[in-house]
Amino acid sequence: MKILVTGAAGFIGYHVAKGLIARGDEVVAIDEVNDYYDVSIKENRIKELGLGVEFNRFSLADIDKLKEVFNKHKFDVVCHLAAQAGVRYSIENPFAYERANCLSTLNLFEVMKASGCKKLVFASSSSVYGGNTNYPFKECDRVDNPVSLYAATKKYCELMAHVYHKLFGFDCFGLRFFTVYGPMGRPDMALFKFTKNILAGKAIDVYNNGDHERDFTYVDDIANGVIRSIDGVKGYHVFNLGNSNTTNLMDFIGYIEKKLGREAIKNMLPMQKGDVHKTSADISKAKELLGWEPKVGIEEGIGRFVDWYLNYYGLKN
Repeated sequence: MKILVTGAAGFIGYHVAKGLIARGDEVVAIDEVNDYYDVSIKENRIKELGLGVEFNRFSLADIDKLKEVFNKHKFDVVCHLAAQAGVRYSIENPFAYERANCLSTLNLFEVMKASGCKKLVFASSSSVYGGNTNYPFKECDRVDNPVSLYAATKKYCELMAHVYHKLFGFDCFGLRFFTVYGPMGRPDMALFKFTKNILAGKAIDVYNNGDHERDFTYVDDIANGVIRSIDGVKGYHVFNLGNSNTTNLMDFIGYIEKKLGREAIKNMLPMQKGDVHKTSADISKAKELLGWEPKVGIEEGIGRFVDWYLNYYGLKN
């Protein structure tokens, strides 16, 4: 198939594009390559995707450039993973989220509609569940109480997709990712920051005094779920893609310490604004309709990440 992947220089987008290329699909990529985090890792992801990928460097908020790509190509499916990431950053920079998550997605829907391509797989987030305390989270749960602007924009995209499905016959799968981690990961996320600081002998910030639980999901498992969605997208559905096993934050840190053979200096702090105590995914729907389930456990996944990190930065532990 010919597939457009937006956000292909991003963490998940890179792994999805890589998987599609490996199986023989033609991938066209769009990413504005912003400086929210270290651009060099994004440039290296682009480099690793290779010269066989047409890479377009612009924001989806630029509808004219988006039209040019669709005028040049006839896509079978669009995989929309471009977004401004980060819960806490959305508190400080709300307009970046309106532009990158809301306006850009609307532009994409309108250009797709005009082109006749009406199959879309898009990234949502576990953050849409907000402060829900009925665990594990199910796709049928109410998600109208977000606790961050980032979460609100992700729910907005789900609602928009439903409208285009109902009014214009789009097939749309929205994927609620649960705390994705792994090689080539984002430097702003906990695993990356913790590993970096522990190796440097610096303190790590541990929020809510370590009383957090997360459904950490390895990136290869997530990419597999995205690709299965691309192959089967029909109708309108949202799916949880999570590991379905929660890990306590202190245990998470313990796995990193064990792999590195070093103890972290811990700076214990209160809960941050926009954060939630726990995430937990019910993945029965993804198992049933996508034939998907995760394979990589948390300790193995952390080990793989640390091995990658040491190799990527030329470090010895």
